[in-house]
Amino acid sequence: MNNTSQSILKTILLTPIVVLGNISESRRWAYYLIFPSLLMISLVVIYPVLNGIGLSFQEKQLTRPNRDGYVGFDHYVELFTDDDEFWVALKNTGIWVIAGTLSQFTLGLCTALALNKSGHMTKIVGVLVLLPWVMPSVVAANIWALLLDSRLGVINDILVNMGLLTDYLAWFANKETAMASALIVELWRGFPFFTLLLLAGLQGIPEDYYEAASVDGASRWDKFWFITIPMLRAVIIASVILRVISLINSPDILLILTGGGPGDTTQVLSLYAFQTAYLDFDFGYAGALSVVMFAILMIFTVLYIRASGGVTEE
Repeated sequence: MNNTSQSILKTILLTPIVVLGNISESRRWAYYLIFPSLLMISLVVIYPVLNGIGLSFQEKQLTRPNRDGYVGFDHYVELFTDDDEFWVALKNTGIWVIAGTLSQFTLGLCTALALNKSGHMTKIVGVLVLLPWVMPSVVAANIWALLLDSRLGVINDILVNMGLLTDYLAWFANKETAMASALIVELWRGFPFFTLLLLAGLQGIPEDYYEAASVDGASRWDKFWFITIPMLRAVIIASVILRVISLINSPDILLILTGGGPGDTTQVLSLYAFQTAYLDFDFGYAGALSVVMFAILMIFTVLYIRASGGVTEE
């Protein structure tokens, strides 16, 4: 463990002791009881984050251990000034996250509205809808890689027989179709997440609201826009934030389907950081990429919550 890591760990362990020394005896026991949980959170969450930030200011290459050491902001300067692949990955990340979230939310909302009914068939269909979400992403990606294979793919065969294609297409090896194909796979796997949360929110809306609106002559669209959407606001905010975080941080689908190619067509920040760390063994530079992703997520979360009305000022 390096000096930076030791200082961070010491700060985490000593801070509660200093704080507890300034608290009255009557309240101190409450903090003693929650201290184990706070310690666990600090060790599992806070310490890795701070350690990752510290790593971004160091040169840490397993293939060149003699160059290890503190380099300050050199990684960030290189990132924003000399690294063209970073800007391509940043643009692709925006496309990946925006298109993925919007498509999954739209399909998830439509599915949740369709399933918001009682009946045995509805429950059976609901279970089937959730299957893509509970399936491991590695398994899902490999299934779709076979379905869209340019030689053996069933989807290619169907499209050719229907006359929609003249020849089998390498969907993930073509620059014009690689990103769209990966987004479709992510849509298939990700929309049940929205369906599950939005369906729970729909079932929590009192039926009296809709009955009162019907008495006042409200149309279905009026009920949806003025009752359903406002009542689902908290669920929508939470689900969108969680899905955006997942899409930014999880490169597994793209790693299996495209590996960031062809060229840099599907290269995103999370995949770039993963390849930098575990293919190039440059953990310092990968740490800088991860810190940038972390900052983007924090900024997005704050702005999105404020813009959507999740935070109200008194």
